[in-house]
Parts: sequence; structure tokens; C-alpha cells
Amino acid sequence: MSNGIIRLNHKWFEDVMALVIGTSFVSFGLFFLKHVGMVTGGTAGLSLYINYQFDTNFGLTYFIVNLPFYYLAIRRMGIEFTLKTFCSVILVSVFSNLHGHFITLNYLNPVYGAIMGSFFFGIGLLVIFRHKASLGGVNILALYLQEKTGIRAGWLMMGVDISIILISATIVSPLALILSVICVVLLSSIIALNHRKDRYLV
Repeated sequence: MSNGIIRLNHKWFEDVMALVIGTSFVSFGLFFLKHVGMVTGGTAGLSLYINYQFDTNFGLTYFIVNLPFYYLAIRRMGIEFTLKTFCSVILVSVFSNLHGHFITLNYLNPVYGAIMGSFFFGIGLLVIFRHKASLGGVNILALYLQEKTGIRAGWLMMGVDISIILISATIVSPLALILSVICVVLLSSIIALNHRKDRYLV
């Protein structure tokens, strides 16, 4: 430990366990958000938008939307980061399609679903970030800029995510739009307050 910063080198099995747990939490958060008609930011939000508009398979859409961002990941973040990110995106895609086969929700309060979905998503994303991976898309750019400039990934993600939500305003109700913005603020705050270069490095 130096200057209050803890540096940890995770073993491969710790990374595997973390990515499985993290992506499980993220996909469960998305399950909640999708069930109550919310949208979110990043490539997940864009995939939800496409899913709502064209009734596509969310898991497959999410995987395809992320493909163009792997070039940036390889060039800027390295092969290890890219492989972990690729695996994380696949896991979220798979888990997102599995939940509906095991869980049936007759009713989910929209406010509760939005808040808890954001908590699950944020905690899962935090676990993924701390094991040198991301969920692709804006996550890659945000993590790269945080490493190079010190700009917190959470705040950058918030700006991009809110922009994506506003684009989705044409397909969701006013209540869903307001709750979606709250979701983004909660999610980005979890990342910005906990994934900080001055507190924790892996």
C-alpha cells in the first residue's frame, strides 16, 4: 500500500468468479429495468431501445452493438482487458436471456424496479471494473479517459447515458423517462464514488 492506494493482483480464478458474479448482477438489474419498461445508458441502453422498437432478442442485440468497440479496447487498453470485456459482454447476453426462463414476475412496482435495477447494475459493473474489464462501448472510453486524464468514469458515463435516454424519449412514457434518468444518476454515482483511481487500483 502506498499513499493510501491499495494495489492488488487478482489470480485468474478470482477474475473468473468476479466476472461471473458481476455480469449476473448486471443482467439481473437489466431484467428489472426491462420488466418495468425503463431504459438505461451505454450500449445496454441502446440495445434496450432497439429491443423495444423492433422486438429483437436483447442478448443478441447487446452482443452485436458492442462489436465495433473492441478495436478501441485492443488498441488502447490491451489484449487482457479486451478478452475479459468480450467474455463479460457474452455473459451478460446469455444471462439476460436466461432469467426469464427461471423467474416470473406478476407485478413489479416501477419505482422499486428502477431503483433496485440500478443498484444491481451498478454493483455488478463495479465488480467488473475492478477486475480490469468492462461491458464494452462507453465503458471502454470512460475507463481509458480515467486512466489517462483522471476524469472519473462515472461522470463521463452519466453524460453519455443521459443523452441516450433522451433519444429514447419517443418510446417510453414520461414516468419511465424520469425514472430512467434517476437510474442513470444512481448507476453513475455508484461507479464515480467507488471506482476511483486514488482509492483502489487493480
